[in-house]
Amino acid sequence: MAAPTIPPTGKATIARAAAAASVTLTGSGPSLILAPLLVRILTPQMRSKPKLLAGGNPQIAKGDGDEPVQAYIAAMPGWKRDIGAQLDALITRTVPHVQKAVRWNSPFYGVEDKGWFVGVHCLTKYVKVTFFRGIELKPLPPGGTPKSKDARWIDIYEDEPLDETRLAAWVKQAAALPGWIP
Repeated sequence: MAAPTIPPTGKATIARAAAAASVTLTGSGPSLILAPLLVRILTPQMRSKPKLLAGGNPQIAKGDGDEPVQAYIAAMPGWKRDIGAQLDALITRTVPHVQKAVRWNSPFYGVEDKGWFVGVHCLTKYVKVTFFRGIELKPLPPGGTPKSKDARWIDIYEDEPLDETRLAAWVKQAAALPGWIP
C-alpha cells in the first residue's frame, strides 16, 4: 500500500499548527523536522476556522462541555462574539453548575437531570436567546409566536445595550423549571 500524499507545508502553516497544538517551534533542526508531522496529525478542525452558515452562525461540531461552547463563541463574527461571551459569563454566574453543550450549531445551557433551559443562535443582524419554557417567565420575553408554543426569546442587536439584570432574572427562573429534553 502506498503512503498517503501529504501536501507541502510552508512556514506559516507550520506556525499555525504549532500554535493550535500549543507547541513552540524555534530555530532549525529537529523541531522543524517534526513540524510537517505535526501538521499531518492535527485534525481538520484544528487547521481551519469554523465555517459560518447562513446568517453568520458558526458551524461547530456537536459536543458536550465548555470547550465546544467556547469554540462557538470564538467563531461568532464581529460584535456578536462579545455578546456571546457576555451571555456565557452571565449564565455561568447565575447558574453555577450549568451544563453546556453545542447542538445543532448552537450553544445550549441546562441543568443536570432537568434538561436544556436556554439556547443561543447567531442570525444576520442579531443574536437570538431562546428560553425553551419562556412562556412561564416573568416578565414574558418579547419574542414568540403561536407556533413557538412554550418557547420565548429575546433578539439582541448590535447597538442595543445588554440588560444583564433582566437576562439574569430570566436565566434564574428558566433554570429552576423543567427543561427541554430532545
